[in-house]
Amino acid sequence: MDRNTITTLAERPALSDVLWEMPDGRPEFMRHDLVANAYTGSIAEEFPEYVLVATDADGALAARGLCVPFRMDHPKRGVLPDRGWDEVVVWAFADRRHGAVPDLVSAIEIAVRPDLGGLGLSGRMLGAMRANARAHGFTEVVAPVRPSAEHHEPHASMPEYAFRVREEDGLPHDAWLRVHVRAGAVIEKVASASMTISATPAQWREWTGLPFDEAGDVVVPGALAAVRCDPERDNAVYVEPNVWVRHRL
Repeated sequence: MDRNTITTLAERPALSDVLWEMPDGRPEFMRHDLVANAYTGSIAEEFPEYVLVATDADGALAARGLCVPFRMDHPKRGVLPDRGWDEVVVWAFADRRHGAVPDLVSAIEIAVRPDLGGLGLSGRMLGAMRANARAHGFTEVVAPVRPSAEHHEPHASMPEYAFRVREEDGLPHDAWLRVHVRAGAVIEKVASASMTISATPAQWREWTGLPFDEAGDVVVPGALAAVRCDPERDNAVYVEPNVWVRHRL
């Protein structure tokens, strides 16, 4: 029996106060993407009708799902960006600022409380995102997906990993991509530079507990690619690839 109630934040604005307090299991370094830090908190304020919230039987926040509407039919756009997550968020806020009428919705995040992982709530949140976009008159939803298990293969090529399938059923090898495809999505392309986190080696040491004292690639738990460390220039850069999927509604 599904004990979770899923609504939009616009319908339950009181949950704004606890939206970001919910544990989400992200590795610490993922909290330091400058674009995410600049815009994510404002999604709830600017687009509450595109933010999904799930509560458990006790009324506590169980999951959140963020979407943003944006305009793809634009002279400088037309294709899903290689700078996936970072760029589509910037597009959405630029469109809101300039009054552009959106023609597409992008999912941005589905976060489930860690104690509720593995119970299918993320899939139900995805279904609610699709239904919500349809209710707002959209015919497609896209998403720069962060594959759930690719961090176990940080040196794997994302183009190979994204399109890797299981022999038994032809569905994606990755479990989170598989949820999207089962919901009706198609894998469209790799967003090769979806998020970029640049910091000093000292900051990376603080976030990860790893030395970051030699030049070269550093494998960080939870990362989808190695972090390139350059101590001589006092810099270490992580460029995360994601996978664009498209849901036709």
